[in-house]
Amino acid sequence: MMRTEFKGIIQLIFCVLCLGLATACQSTPVSTGNNSPTTTAGQTYDGDYRLGPADQLRVTVFGHDDLSNQYTVASNGTISFPLIGDIDAAGLTVSEFQRLTEQRLSEGFLKSPRVTAEIMTFRPFYILGEVSRAGEYQYTNRLTVLNAIATAGGFTHRANRRVVAIKGFDDTEERRVELTPTTFVQPGDTIRVLERFF
Repeated sequence: MMRTEFKGIIQLIFCVLCLGLATACQSTPVSTGNNSPTTTAGQTYDGDYRLGPADQLRVTVFGHDDLSNQYTVASNGTISFPLIGDIDAAGLTVSEFQRLTEQRLSEGFLKSPRVTAEIMTFRPFYILGEVSRAGEYQYTNRLTVLNAIATAGGFTHRANRRVVAIKGFDDTEERRVELTPTTFVQPGDTIRVLERFF
């Protein structure tokens, strides 16, 4: 009897250890390496996303419909705003742009202005190399490289389907990234689909 009880206790301990190990494996984040998004701004690109030329924003100044409108970041990085003129928007987050606009409006124009802004259209991305239709395309949120390639007509028969080269909007050099279903595109990226070696 004692031997049977001891065997049962051993089996129970083994089951508990297995359950704990399975739980730990599920809760431990897995490093995705090159499979992670190509931007540190997150996948929705709000918060830390930095504005740049061709980004379009909807700006609301509460109580002032004449100032509330859609604005586009110009090629020189500015937004031309009524009353206060050009605002240097390139390189700012949306929150920083809101605060700067409020500050500029409060300098002799409005009393305690409240400004909100949201990105309506992100700057485009570019794709070249071994795709059917290289060119400029409109960015959409959570766009993957595979989606971008499909938008450009798909791979040519010479395309390398494992690795692509990506140059970020503010980067000086492109970097090679493993092509997976979770390789994301950042607004303003230039994607180059490489040629494979036979």
